[in-house]
Amino acid sequence: MTVTTAHTADVAVATLAAAKSLLEAAFEDWTEADWEHSLGGIHALAWEDGELVGQGSLVQRRLLHRGRALRAGYLEGLAVRADRRGRGHGAALVAALERAIRSAYDLGALSVTDAAVGLYVARGWEPWRGTTAVLAPEGIVRTPEDDGGVYVLRAAVDLDLDAELACDWRDGDVW
Repeated sequence: MTVTTAHTADVAVATLAAAKSLLEAAFEDWTEADWEHSLGGIHALAWEDGELVGQGSLVQRRLLHRGRALRAGYLEGLAVRADRRGRGHGAALVAALERAIRSAYDLGALSVTDAAVGLYVARGWEPWRGTTAVLAPEGIVRTPEDDGGVYVLRAAVDLDLDAELACDWRDGDVW
């Protein structure tokens, strides 16, 4: 297996189409908004024998924490093809994206699926224990349905994991 990284602008159209198909197969409830959330940042791409078998994206978002806007590297659309799971591909993809988080962002963040919690916890990601919210057009709005599902990777700033954490607004799932 080989992992490459590239900005969306530098990924071939056919590779992006293959990544989108991979994500649609991996997530039952995958939407166009989810795909849009995965674009515009760095893609980590796992290859075996010239075939795409995994992908993850890291996009920049603003998170509000204790009155401060933080530059977050936010993981999106990370999946490994079903027949390649359990072989370290996911960890390799995350490792490539964590390198960028640690060198370019205040923190890493993601909304985790139950199936992936173990992967992230083993790599040092921590659950956000405080409340979650979104900076919506009408102001800060609580997102209680996301409490317990947001994980962070400490990088350049001190974090109070028991405080409120608010994300920037976007279409679809805000977290």
